[in-house]
Amino acid sequence: MSTFYFIAFLSIFFSILVISAKNPVHSILYLVLVFFTFTIHYILMNAQFLAVVNFIVYMGAILVLFLYTLMLINLNKESEPRKSGLIKLAAVVGGGCFLTTIIAALKAFKISQPVMLQDPNLGLVKNLGKILFNEYLLPFEVSSILLLSAMVGAVLLATKDPKTT
Repeated sequence: MSTFYFIAFLSIFFSILVISAKNPVHSILYLVLVFFTFTIHYILMNAQFLAVVNFIVYMGAILVLFLYTLMLINLNKESEPRKSGLIKLAAVVGGGCFLTTIIAALKAFKISQPVMLQDPNLGLVKNLGKILFNEYLLPFEVSSILLLSAMVGAVLLATKDPKTT
């Protein structure tokens, strides 16, 4: 139980660091830590498949893509345009509305026990594989053929036609 609360605290702490970091690269690295704490939460909830997908897809692919894009656009303070007073006022009003919402949510917050699963085998990859390859074999294979044809189409569109050069 205390592990859950410690990981939840780390999630919130790293989330605050994501939005308060001045350097965008540091912000993305903190976001990696946030997604890692989400992966730990999935493991604690006995959802191994979601943990692996979160780890591979979000931490491995999407955040690396964010980091690559951020490095590609080369953000610096000299290229950033000056903000007008109206935009700053709108930011203050929006932040005040957000703060009011957070305070109202914290007033209604009640500490309760986390929900315990009745079936401990509910989130296992083994059960997902059994259902996926027994009941949903045809839709699974059709979707794999669609993804393969989309990949072949993307490669054909991306290659240069030798006749036009």
